[in-house]
Amino acid sequence: MSNRTYDAADYIIDDGRLAPGAVAGIRTRRIIAFLIDAVIIAILTFAVGVLVFFLGIITLGLGWMLYPILWPGVALVYSAFSLGGPHSATIGMRSQGIEGRFMDGSRLNPGIAAIHAVLFYFSVSVLTPLVLLVSLFTKDKRLLHDIVLGIVFVNRY
Repeated sequence: MSNRTYDAADYIIDDGRLAPGAVAGIRTRRIIAFLIDAVIIAILTFAVGVLVFFLGIITLGLGWMLYPILWPGVALVYSAFSLGGPHSATIGMRSQGIEGRFMDGSRLNPGIAAIHAVLFYFSVSVLTPLVLLVSLFTKDKRLLHDIVLGIVFVNRY
């Protein structure tokens, strides 16, 4: 057994093909990561909601107009700066040992990570959660919004 540590970019070989083992077990761990991230987003949304409550008092009720966009805003910022950050993974993904990369091995930026989140929630909302079955038919276990943006999620180690 080697002591070499792998960067996720090491799994992407020339012409965008993935090395063996790059996506082994990724589908299940992405589901677990999503559940962890959903709990984190709920906690963050509650905390920001408390701040918005006090902001509403200070602004004589105007701040409370932020409540309708609170959850989507928190989820978008969370995804943009965690998936588009230096680890290329949300906290849930990091706990599961996976990260997102472009097919050329480069890291995601916050803008693309935000678009990825929007496309995910849009596809699940409009096309129903059945759209997630796409990963059962793609060889590298990618979802529809991953394919559209040219992103792949691979094992971090």
